[in-house]
Amino acid sequence: MLPTRIFEKKIAPFPSEVQEIAMEIRNLVSEVASQATEQIHSRGFTYFFKDHGGPVSAGICQISLFQDHVQLSFLHGAFLNDPKDLLIGKTKAKRYLNINQYSNADWDYFKQLILEHSNFDPYTLEA
Repeated sequence: MLPTRIFEKKIAPFPSEVQEIAMEIRNLVSEVASQATEQIHSRGFTYFFKDHGGPVSAGICQISLFQDHVQLSFLHGAFLNDPKDLLIGKTKAKRYLNINQYSNADWDYFKQLILEHSNFDPYTLEA
């Protein structure tokens, strides 16, 4: 993971609610994937297992920051078990969900999605 000060600098321009959501997602990733690599991208952060590949083949999740929400994305989210039907997306594989309020977020459910995606191997998919 990146040093905390670098993470905080990236999220500093956003409202406190967005910052809290981003920090909580980061904490969840750290809990379920302690060996995760954290990389800054244009709108936020990407998490993946560097020893197993890159953000696509070994991806865990992505955080995209907006002024009124945080988007939690999964590059292979179409293959996740989502009984609450919270994941959105029309592309072949990528799915996401928007988190608008920290207090109303289903953190246990998000943790389960992150855990499941961290264990997903896209090489098991048929061509």
